[in-house]
Amino acid sequence: MSWWDSYRAVYGAELRAAAREYADHGWPLVPGPGADVLLATGDVLDVVEVPAAIGRQVCRTLREAGEVVPVAATPQGTWWFPMTPRHALPAELSLHTDVVLHTDGIGVVAPPTELPDGWVQWRVAPARVGYRVPEASVVVEAVSDAVRNRNATPEVPVDEVAALRR
Repeated sequence: MSWWDSYRAVYGAELRAAAREYADHGWPLVPGPGADVLLATGDVLDVVEVPAAIGRQVCRTLREAGEVVPVAATPQGTWWFPMTPRHALPAELSLHTDVVLHTDGIGVVAPPTELPDGWVQWRVAPARVGYRVPEASVVVEAVSDAVRNRNATPEVPVDEVAALRR
């Protein structure tokens, strides 16, 4: 067996184990193309996906509030947060194209899925919180705070930062 075949066999076993673990804890799956693990949204959980910079702020806000929630990171530079289903985003968040609510049966690529540019991985694994899906209102409020803080703090271009240091 070549190293590539060996790698694919181990990776396939990891995917099957992850899918079984999600299903065993009540997190529904939908069939995905190829070897993807896709969590089904809409009944047990929904997912809000944000850029990594906002995701870090969301985690900080939740941690300060004593909340630990599952968080996944994608190789595209986004983080996603599972939450209880059927909670619409407030108008202020719906205006931001980089804040996406996955709901109504949409499949969300879950760890340890490999994508062309990297792996989807847990930043905070659901096992750490007993696969508890946090209340949507808590997650959405933390996302709203992070977006407000980002909009209130103007970003300084990198060249200007370098010029200020001289």
